Amino acid sequence: MNEKKKPELLIPASSLEVLKTAVIYGADAVYIGGEMYGLRAKAKNFSIEEMKQGIDFAHSYGKKVYVTANITAHNKDLSGIEQYFKELKQIKPDALIISDPGVFDIAKEIVPEIEVHISTQANNVNYRTYRFWHRLGASRVVSARELSLEEIKELRQKIPSELEIETFIHGAMCISYSGRCLLSNYFTGRDANLGACTHPCRWKYYLMEENRPGEYLPVFENDRGTYIFNSKDLCMIEYIPELIEAGIDSFKVEGRMKTALYVAAVARTYRMAIDDYFISPERYRERLPYYREEISKCTYRQFTTGFFFEKPKTDAQIYDNNVYVKEYTYLGLIYQVHSDRICEMEQRNKFYVGDQVEVMKPNGENKIVTVESIQDENGLCMDCCPHPKQKLFVRFSEPLEIFDLVRQKE
Repeated sequence: MNEKKKPELLIPASSLEVLKTAVIYGADAVYIGGEMYGLRAKAKNFSIEEMKQGIDFAHSYGKKVYVTANITAHNKDLSGIEQYFKELKQIKPDALIISDPGVFDIAKEIVPEIEVHISTQANNVNYRTYRFWHRLGASRVVSARELSLEEIKELRQKIPSELEIETFIHGAMCISYSGRCLLSNYFTGRDANLGACTHPCRWKYYLMEENRPGEYLPVFENDRGTYIFNSKDLCMIEYIPELIEAGIDSFKVEGRMKTALYVAAVARTYRMAIDDYFISPERYRERLPYYREEISKCTYRQFTTGFFFEKPKTDAQIYDNNVYVKEYTYLGLIYQVHSDRICEMEQRNKFYVGDQVEVMKPNGENKIVTVESIQDENGLCMDCCPHPKQKLFVRFSEPLEIFDLVRQKE
């Protein structure tokens, strides 16, 4: 048995469905955004009522919910933030994730009983910064993605033991320092630091010589292509021991705009890897091939270890395209189970009677089953389900359970 403290597994959620999926598939805590003041304006996000439902659901399983309020606030935002925090006070999230000192000040004034975590947007790269926020009352600081494991180890040694370190261990990397990007605002007027990023780092770029307007020249880097800002995705599933040894308290997964399939696959895989390591480091090492296989079953852009071991080199970028690797399609989540193997679900992608599909279970099991019949809400039998988000009653070849997730190999 490993004697070190087991780290929290912190998973993102874009909707109530995804929050429930994260909780069931292994998250210790989930972070979500409201309809304002978080840095994912294009995410589905939560109304106050949905937040309340999500918090109640998570708490019923002994899990936590953190709410992001990490915009860089302007004067016009402050009164709205005050009102927003008064609403959050009633539904009792476990923490607020904040980057702006003014917003921090409002939180301490209006909801002093709710913990404050300092967002990566605050550029937290040294132990004096951590001490500063701790003196003001923060209980956790999210480290910048630009830190190495050695720097995090030094942080842990030089900050108070009760101050927690949260670190991104999986998901998209940002081309700008700690996410402070100005490209989106410059090109489109949509400010990344106010939650409206258009992700220009994933765009394809050309050069244009000023005396030849309209003549576009492709940007080449040793014939590898033109996507000059397009980073690979972070993945540290093979380095759980090193992350634990560094003294990280919370392992954070990026992806508040991701599907339930992504969240289930990532949460379940890291949950198993962390738990296996604490059972036995040997068990963890033996199961590494399984973790690698499972983590690749969600969409991703190829993997990198980011800044953890060295500064990224040219091979941390993807120069020839900006598309995801996608091995599986998300079909839906089982909401209710009826007699005769009939399951109620909301369709996310098209599938047919007779299809063999794979069922993900929270315990790590994957099961291949056959779709035997499909009916709509009115009892009409269908050969397939062409309408997204249609409520369906599907009979499978084997009994399934609530919160089983159905996917199909590409």
